[in-house]
Amino acid sequence: MISHPSHVVLLDLDGTLTKSDPGIIASVTKAFEELGRPVPDDDELHRFIGPSIMESFQRNGIPAGEELDRAVRVYRHYYSDAAVFDDPNEPGNKVPGRLFNTVYPGIPEQLAKLREAGYYLAIATCKPEPQAIPVCEHFHLTGMVDGVYGASMDTSRLDKDQVIRYCFENIGYDESAGDKAVMVGDRWTDMDGATATGIGSIGCRWGYAEPNELEDHKATLIIDTVDQLFDAVTKYFAD
Repeated sequence: MISHPSHVVLLDLDGTLTKSDPGIIASVTKAFEELGRPVPDDDELHRFIGPSIMESFQRNGIPAGEELDRAVRVYRHYYSDAAVFDDPNEPGNKVPGRLFNTVYPGIPEQLAKLREAGYYLAIATCKPEPQAIPVCEHFHLTGMVDGVYGASMDTSRLDKDQVIRYCFENIGYDESAGDKAVMVGDRWTDMDGATATGIGSIGCRWGYAEPNELEDHKATLIIDTVDQLFDAVTKYFAD
């Protein structure tokens, strides 16, 4: 439980803390191949990063039901379990999709500055929590934040606003007691999730947003580089 008033910084994972597109796209590609469906083009594959995997498969013509369930199972197998991809951090090593991934340079230093300044840091991701936690542990992000909160493995908690509310419930967030929060992320899902829960947002251009996406979804602040994160958070709470 955190004390009041508190300043909570919610951090998206994929595209905000980590450059995760290689592993996500490789795992999505395996799913389309095993289903015997055409693999989407590169632009569409990059749109899988951010929204829930179920939403993205359905957007690409896989209907709800048995085929969608199979697509998700295949994706999760390659993303979580099958060590078939080249490790970008240890050449020659094979890893599952979740570790075909790197932390953006400068993120550890920015998180350290934020914690040192007294902010409560929580990762809030639409990645299922049982997948997110091992990723955070592997890249030593768990020790840099105060908690990791993700989507559920079923359909009960998929969207970013649901994840934010779930996080707030777990940390004892209470706006009426003076708590304030901001969502830091790179996609429309983060901006819309912040709006739906009544908090502000910081859009990060180093991630996977398409042109004007952050503006169109009304990010409170937009930053271009990782080294601007601390100053943007400070400005948000000062304003």
